[in-house]
Amino acid sequence: MTRFIFALLGLGLAVTVAAVDLTDAQRSDIEARIKPMGEVCLQGDTSCGGPAVVANAGPRSGEDVYNAACMACHASGVAGAPMQGDVTAWADRIAKGTDVLYASGVNGVAGTGMIAKGGCMTCSDEEIHAAVDFMIAGSQ
Repeated sequence: MTRFIFALLGLGLAVTVAAVDLTDAQRSDIEARIKPMGEVCLQGDTSCGGPAVVANAGPRSGEDVYNAACMACHASGVAGAPMQGDVTAWADRIAKGTDVLYASGVNGVAGTGMIAKGGCMTCSDEEIHAAVDFMIAGSQ
């Protein structure tokens, strides 16, 4: 039994020694494969290689929100969404008033493809309102 254990230990040492005999290219390939995909840097941590950047310095414009979220449906009419710039499709909606359109944008419209905030869960209510204003302005 003791011989068996020493044989296993010897085998383990042989494998360890073999791993040390890698070429620089082999080591580089291994390091590239196990390299982390990204880094996490907390705000205020100065060891991350650069100054901290605020993700959102203020509310986005209506056009920015439209381009990031609303455009997916309102540029092509997906699921019956009124297309940006289609005066006829927007006329009855605009006639109901901006408060109704704001509520539709923020809360969605039951029974339609319009989901709350158009799926932009990072958008504030005010940003959705600005996107609605942008669509109204381009559709009158």
